[in-house]
Amino acid sequence: MTEIESVRLSLHSAVLSDLGGSRPKNLARALVYQAEDMEPEAEACADEADFQGALKGAHSTHQLVELWRRQLTRWDYADSPGWTETPPRTDERRGDVYRLLKLEEATRTLLDGLIPVSKAAASVVISPEHKPWYTPQSQLSRPHYWPAYRSLLADKGWPADAVAALDVATDQVVERLADPTDPEVYQSKGLVVGYVQSGKTANFTGVMAKAVDAGYRLIIVLGGTLNMLRAQTQRRLDMELVGRENILRGADETESDYADDPAWLSDRFVTFGGLPSALGAFDIVRMTTRNDDYKSLLQGITALEFEKREPALPLYDQQNLHRSSARLMVVKKNKTVLAKLVKDLGKIKTPLAEIPVLIIDDESDEASVNTAKPDVQRSAINEQISKLLNMLPRAQYVGYTATPFANVFVDPSDTEDIFPKDFLISLPRPQGYMGARDFHDLDSDIDESERTFANSNEKAHVRDIVDDDEDDTCLQQAMDMFVLTAAMKLYREDVGGLGDGYFEHHTMLVHESVRTGVHRELHDRVLSLWHNAGYIGPRGHARLRRLFETDVAPVSEVRADGHVVPASYDELMPYVGPASVRIGGDDRPIIVVNGDQDLETGEADFDKRPIWKILIGGQKLARGFTVEGLTVSFFRRRAGNASTLMQMGRWFGFRKGYRDLVRLYLGRRETMGRTEVDLYDAFQAICLDEEAFRSELQRYSVMVDGRPQITPAQIPPLVSQHLPWLKPTSPNKMYNARLELVRSAGRWEEPTAYPQKGRDLRHNTGLWLPILESLGQQVETFGYHFLKEGVTHRFRSLRGTIPAAGLLDTLSRLRWEVPDQFPPHLRYISEITESGKVSDWVVLAPQHSSATEAKTVVLGPEGRSYSWFSRDRRADRGPLFGAISDRKHRGVAHRIAGALGHSGDPATERLVAERRGTVVVYPIVQSMHQDSIGADRGIDPDKIVMAFTFVAPASAHSANGQVVQFTTISSKPSAIIDVTEIDNR
Repeated sequence: MTEIESVRLSLHSAVLSDLGGSRPKNLARALVYQAEDMEPEAEACADEADFQGALKGAHSTHQLVELWRRQLTRWDYADSPGWTETPPRTDERRGDVYRLLKLEEATRTLLDGLIPVSKAAASVVISPEHKPWYTPQSQLSRPHYWPAYRSLLADKGWPADAVAALDVATDQVVERLADPTDPEVYQSKGLVVGYVQSGKTANFTGVMAKAVDAGYRLIIVLGGTLNMLRAQTQRRLDMELVGRENILRGADETESDYADDPAWLSDRFVTFGGLPSALGAFDIVRMTTRNDDYKSLLQGITALEFEKREPALPLYDQQNLHRSSARLMVVKKNKTVLAKLVKDLGKIKTPLAEIPVLIIDDESDEASVNTAKPDVQRSAINEQISKLLNMLPRAQYVGYTATPFANVFVDPSDTEDIFPKDFLISLPRPQGYMGARDFHDLDSDIDESERTFANSNEKAHVRDIVDDDEDDTCLQQAMDMFVLTAAMKLYREDVGGLGDGYFEHHTMLVHESVRTGVHRELHDRVLSLWHNAGYIGPRGHARLRRLFETDVAPVSEVRADGHVVPASYDELMPYVGPASVRIGGDDRPIIVVNGDQDLETGEADFDKRPIWKILIGGQKLARGFTVEGLTVSFFRRRAGNASTLMQMGRWFGFRKGYRDLVRLYLGRRETMGRTEVDLYDAFQAICLDEEAFRSELQRYSVMVDGRPQITPAQIPPLVSQHLPWLKPTSPNKMYNARLELVRSAGRWEEPTAYPQKGRDLRHNTGLWLPILESLGQQVETFGYHFLKEGVTHRFRSLRGTIPAAGLLDTLSRLRWEVPDQFPPHLRYISEITESGKVSDWVVLAPQHSSATEAKTVVLGPEGRSYSWFSRDRRADRGPLFGAISDRKHRGVAHRIAGALGHSGDPATERLVAERRGTVVVYPIVQSMHQDSIGADRGIDPDKIVMAFTFVAPASAHSANGQVVQFTTISSKPSAIIDVTEIDNR
């Protein structure tokens, strides 16, 4: 860097540092102002022309560009700043920034080219209105730990937009806590939902940093149910928040509990340049260490006492609060440990009602939720958390989880429990994250016969386990894949220029059971396979060559994302030996992780040494614990609910440099009780459940007339279940609410709770027959062409039209097995009919393309034939069917209702009209009744289910945009939410 470049960088750094705490201001004036206090050479850089010249010759990673990227991104992401009304992360917001900076058009164009506006997804917030207190103005004089944490993330290589996104997301949490200086007591409770292994710890570390800066003085982190999880969280917070000086507190470096930690020795712990209290800030005092959970304070209870400069004033008064040290403890969710903490807090002299407390509950759906009978007792850990919340009236509770269903099913009327009454925040999927969707082909319009490694996530990453207990063929192949991918990593370090040690860890996970006896047996099996694998002999190389040529090479060829791929196995072969030696050269290729001693001895401690091993484990590896470098997973463990199974997905996470090498071996025919289950289908169902939940939150997070559509108390009805045997969470954690109204303009809706009794089926068939008989005699062909996918969906159907009032009359008289399922939809159809938002409905009765009589039935006095569909009720869901419809019918139905653009099909286009909806009718004959179809194709009306789906007109929205209406069912006599509609009438 030349001298003038260095001066320019210093000048712009000073300008942006000054502007960073406020709004964008006149850049030219700011440059001149800052240059006055710098060396004479700065004057030549103090105008916009010089800035333009520097940008013209700069690349996107130039230091000056990076400096501006950080600040522009912060302005782009700022949530509701006082200087603009434009939405964040938009071209309009960037335009306002440029306007306030008074930049010339040429400068704007250069900056847009080098620093485009990031339009990544934002967090979704469900929250009632809250009292604003956490503003940039209120924090100007006090930030210390948040700026240090933000700088640490930037130094670690976090992109500017990721840091800015974290800044906004943590603001959204902190601003919904109570003001720690407010004399009025308020206890806020919230929930933050992330993805499995997606960076939730970074979010709550940022929240803690901002909270202590704002005045919270006791931080209690509930760090999981296992010692290894608590220690992992403690270390992360010590390294990135507490910092070197607060850990040492004047002691010698060798006395630190991290004296043998590579990160400590390589100066990767945050440092402040001195004890924060000596620098005008405040210290964080640790009440727990990496090796020690919370213990009764033998040295005296004074360690928990809070110093007050003004004894006559309460601790929360600003004259005391911002001069007092903060206390941090990371506590295991254990009844005995929490009871000690509760007991000690009861002994301190500082009035508990004066202490601003923040409780962070990591993995909040595990152990924290009350699983005992409501109104009678609490489960042990839930009882201790409840005691903490009761004795600390200024305590704020924030739960973090990737599986939120248990938390949202907590009884909201139980004021002593942890229901997130004040906010629920769904974090966006991080860039570079590899999650459930990346292993499945959700919503793919590509026929299975045409799927390839390039267009199918399943083909690229998932391999079936079809072995029985006596056959280890699949396990051997998974181990071979582990060695091959290890060699690929070494190849990329060497030939690809990543450098030695880029891949610090390389692991394989084998997870079949929680039982330690099974782990011992599995260890012996895997060890035997390893010793007989012959990885450096001709037999081993022959297997690896075959696997490379049929799997690794073709997948990486289309998914390597720019990383090097060997042209042949011969080119990779020199790295196979070193890879197998790194894994098993010590004759210990396996680590069994089923007890805390595995961490305490350092054997499974990723923080202390590089680990290239096969890990066998159960519960210890099923939740919270990050398996670093995980590349190959061999998974056969069953679970009865989605939350538990999702947390076992340790293969989710960030896989920088080896995403194409990730392989998941899954059991496809596993026995659970008397049922045979497909674990791949199970994870796909979980993914659909999760995406449906997040999608619904996104819909309902939009404000209506400046007010929230729903509150967290109304979340439970949004939770869905896509697989009959896989419930959202444990039954003893579920709390239900009732959905009263769903406004579904332009959305495909599919009722499934059809009756089982013959007289009810006969009744419903009688209601539908006049509509079926009104359909045209001629079978027509309709289609919809999806331009983006290049796919056309066509089908044959009978077609007719029915007035809105006529359909409403029919639907209102239908009988249902589950009375509560259809009424929310019926109420909406009634509403849009009465208001004139729907005029008529096109009725489609799809007919099979092969007009064989085997798939038709004769119905009604006119003796007309209709195609029937084979569907069955789900065994574990009583009366409910699974999916009724065929996906190829949806595009046409959506187009007729105005929810999709031009179909490219003249027959479909002729049906499109304003205020028109679509109904698709599916006569269903269940398997048990298909033999009842007579030779004349007749069937008794009490053996046919008249199922249907509908799409209401896309224009049939409510006047104020509200889409749902709820009743929340409470275990207490009076509900927290009544049947109300957010509407201005």
